[in-house]
Amino acid sequence: MILAGGIGSRFWPVSTPSRPKQLLPLAGPDPLIADTVARIAPLVPRERIRILTNAKLAPAILESVPGLDRAQLMIEPEAKGTAPALAWAAHTIAREDPDAVMVSLHSDHVIRPAEEFRALVAGTARLAAEYGRLFTIGVRPTRPETGFGYIQVGERIARAPEAFDVADFVEKPDRDTAREYLARESYLWNTGIFVWQARTLLSELEQHTPELAALLPLLDAGRTEAFFERVPVLSIDEGLLEVSPNVAVVEASFDWDDIGSWDAVGRRREADESGNVCVGDVYAVDAEDCIAWADAGSVVLFGTRDLVVVRTAGLTFVAPRERTAELKELLQRLPDRLRRLEPSNG
Repeated sequence: MILAGGIGSRFWPVSTPSRPKQLLPLAGPDPLIADTVARIAPLVPRERIRILTNAKLAPAILESVPGLDRAQLMIEPEAKGTAPALAWAAHTIAREDPDAVMVSLHSDHVIRPAEEFRALVAGTARLAAEYGRLFTIGVRPTRPETGFGYIQVGERIARAPEAFDVADFVEKPDRDTAREYLARESYLWNTGIFVWQARTLLSELEQHTPELAALLPLLDAGRTEAFFERVPVLSIDEGLLEVSPNVAVVEASFDWDDIGSWDAVGRRREADESGNVCVGDVYAVDAEDCIAWADAGSVVLFGTRDLVVVRTAGLTFVAPRERTAELKELLQRLPDRLRRLEPSNG
């Protein structure tokens, strides 16, 4: 199950409602959603891949992922967060195969090498079937990142030396706290990659998330739109994982990153000898450590450092790299035409 319904407002102005970040080549030559499908396809039969998105994005996703059938898309009637979406997915999967293990992926991750990723997912799937637990995959921090959530690792699970109880889920920390987590061995980045049997998720929701579980009979009756209309907006972390005692974590050995802001493009795209990441018709002269993106027109950098410069659809955006994570706040202060991420061509 690949979650691909978001807008990606932190990649404004390139990311728009009609072309959000999962459809953009932010980490390489192919759209992020295509990378995600290609990464998991050697492990999961292609016909068992499902992409959860909205109706407006369906045609673009089918175009971005060759060979994908429209029946493999699960179209959310409205966005209500990851808890309702994953509950709906688990319900659908459990009807097809009561013993199925469900792997939940995001469409905006960069993971290398793919072979190690698939091996870890396969091993975690076996653990999920054997132990009947909700498994998440954590990654050892490599920097004091304030944009990610963290997992505090608990006791090792008997007979499964690679798996641990989850002691706590920690929200995005401030810089000092992130440095503390980096220095300690008991904290991992929370990747948001989940592995569990579909029926285990449904059972856990019934025990710990009554505000959602009470509406699951609507799905039994085939009333998907009514379910989404009435269900509260809720993330799976807040709604279930932070309260269930049945959550475990497996530490990943692969390299992982969440392409959540423009600064992540600087980490994941190849840079020139001066540290500049340039995409499109870009010329950098006496510039250092800049990110320049031109998918319409040209960008010339001269005597600049640590900037993000984006040229698209008649709009130019310039900001310090260190502040691009604040784009959601910026959008609230812009005129409505720009805040809606629909720049004019004028």
